[in-house]
Amino acid sequence: MADITEILKLLEQDSRLTPKQLSAMTGRACEEIEAFIADRETDGTILKYTALVDWGKAEHDPVNALIEVKISPQRGEGYDRIAERIYQYDEVDSLYLMSGAFDLAVMMTAKSMRDVSEFVFARLATIDGVTGTATHFIMKKYKEKNCIFAQPPEQEERGLFV
Repeated sequence: MADITEILKLLEQDSRLTPKQLSAMTGRACEEIEAFIADRETDGTILKYTALVDWGKAEHDPVNALIEVKISPQRGEGYDRIAERIYQYDEVDSLYLMSGAFDLAVMMTAKSMRDVSEFVFARLATIDGVTGTATHFIMKKYKEKNCIFAQPPEQEERGLFV
């Protein structure tokens, strides 16, 4: 019988799996899985169910950017106050506290590179405590959340004859 965390891993890979499918995959009773999922939704372990979209194939092709942010931690609050201010913006998809040369990594989506630039210089860089930024535009996605975007074409088998 599968470890209970396997259910979370399976849902993270494909949130459309039904309790019946999860039951068949893990060897646990369907009722046990339904109760487990309900409990994890209630306690906030399962936050949201989403779809991963290849926007490059859709009519709408937004700009994605990674913005590294250097900040001065606030006394008694560390990085949290500034992080809270940043994650409130609708454009911000993800925000991470990082180790290394920069303190925070901001993942954002916008309509254009200009919109990203305006966000950085008008909103992000003006926050008290932000001491520097570095913006990186994502040119092409190959893999995200364990999903490969562009499958390589199948190569036909080639033999070498001597």
